[in-house]
Amino acid sequence: MQFEITERVPACPTTIISNTTHKPNLLISSQVPFFFETLYTMDDRMKIKPTGNQQMWRRTSANPLAPCRQPSFREEIEHAAAETYLLTGLTFTLLRCLGVGYRWMTKLAALACYAMFLLPGFLQVAYYYFFSSQVQRSIVYGDQPRNRLDLYLPTHIDEPKPVVVFVTGGAWIIGYKAWGSLLGRQLAERDIIVACVDYRNFPQGTISDMVKDVSQGISFICDYIADYGGDPKRIYLMGQSAGAHISSCALLEQAIKESRGEESISWSVSQIKTYFGLSGGYNLINLVDHFHNRGLYRSIFLSIMEGEESLEKFSPEVRVKDPSIRDAISLLPPIILFHGTSDYSIPSDASKAFADALRRSGASTELILYDGKTHTDLFLQDPLRGGKDELFDHIIAVIHANDEAALAKDDMAPPRERLVPEFLLTMAHLISPF
Repeated sequence: MQFEITERVPACPTTIISNTTHKPNLLISSQVPFFFETLYTMDDRMKIKPTGNQQMWRRTSANPLAPCRQPSFREEIEHAAAETYLLTGLTFTLLRCLGVGYRWMTKLAALACYAMFLLPGFLQVAYYYFFSSQVQRSIVYGDQPRNRLDLYLPTHIDEPKPVVVFVTGGAWIIGYKAWGSLLGRQLAERDIIVACVDYRNFPQGTISDMVKDVSQGISFICDYIADYGGDPKRIYLMGQSAGAHISSCALLEQAIKESRGEESISWSVSQIKTYFGLSGGYNLINLVDHFHNRGLYRSIFLSIMEGEESLEKFSPEVRVKDPSIRDAISLLPPIILFHGTSDYSIPSDASKAFADALRRSGASTELILYDGKTHTDLFLQDPLRGGKDELFDHIIAVIHANDEAALAKDDMAPPRERLVPEFLLTMAHLISPF
C-alpha cells in the first residue's frame, strides 16, 4: 500500500478563532489561541494529492481492500500523546466556557468518580483504539482542522460490508470522534464498518459549522467508503446526544436542498438506509431552560446556537411541522429514535415529541424507550456490561435485515465480552452526573 505525498504541513500550528461574524454573544475572546483546534497527529502531517476540491488520503494500490501500512510503535506512541494533548485542551476549554463554580465543581467531582469506576473498560477500549490494526484513525475528509474521521473495520472483508456513520455527543463542546470507539469495536465484531466523524466544537465553531462538518463527513463516506471495503448502498446514519441533534439537522437540511433542486448537493438522502437517533434533543426552544438548570448556561447555549433567533432553524422537530418542506419530509429515510426514560441530561420527552412530529408529517418513524435507563446507560454502561443488549441487538437486526447469511452468523455469535465488573457499573450508575 502506498500514498502519494504532495506536501508537508507543520506538526502543531496554533490558530485563533476566526469568522465570528455569525457568532452572537461569543463569551470567549477571539484572540485566545486554542492549540488543539488545528492539532495534527503523526498521520495528519502529510497531506495527500487532492481529488476534486479537497485533500484527503487516497489509496494508490490496485486492490482497494488491501490493508494500510501499519504505523511503527513510535508513531503509535506519538499519536497517543497527541490525542491526550487534544483531550486535555478540550477539558480546559470546557472549564473556561462553563466556569468553575460550586455546581460545576460538584459535577466534575462526580464525573471523575464515574470515570474511575469505568476505568477498567476504558483502558481496554483505549488499547484497542490506539493499537488495533482494525482502526484507521484520523482520515482527512475536509479542509478544516477537525475534519477527521476514524474507521473501525471488521477482521475479514471478503465482500462489501454495511456502514454506520456515527456522530458522537459532548454537549456541543467536548464532542470527539474517539468517544465512538466502544461502539465501533462492537459493531466491527459483527462485520459492520463504523465511521466516527469528528467536527468542530464550540468555541472553535458554532452549530452551523458543526452541521456543515458532519454533512461533509457523510459525503466523504458516501464517495469513498468502497475503497475501505464498505458498501455504498448500505450506509446508516447514527448520532448520540448532541451528535443526534447535529446529524438530524444535517439529514433534514440535505433533504430540503434536494427537494428544492439545489445544485450544491454532495450526497443524497437516498444513500442513507436508516437514521438512528440515540438520546437526542430535537427542539432547542424547549431545552434552553432545561440545559440552563443543568449547568449549560443560557448565554453559552445561545452562543453555540448562534442566537435565540436561530433556535427554530436548528430544531428539527419544529422544522418538520412546516408545510413548505413537506416534499423534503418524503425524502427522509426510516427514522428510529432510542431514549432512556430516566435520562436527566435530555428528557425522553424530546424523542417522544420528535417522533410525534415526524409521524404527523408522514415520515416513517419508530420510537423505542428503555425503562429506567439514563443518558449514558444505553451508550456506555450497557455495552461495557457485555452479554445481551436490547439496543445493540435492535440496531444489528435492522442493518442485517435483508442479509440471511449475516443474520445466521449473528445467531451463532458468542456473547459480548464483559469489560467492567457489575459492582463498578452499579456505582457508576449511582454517581453519574448525566
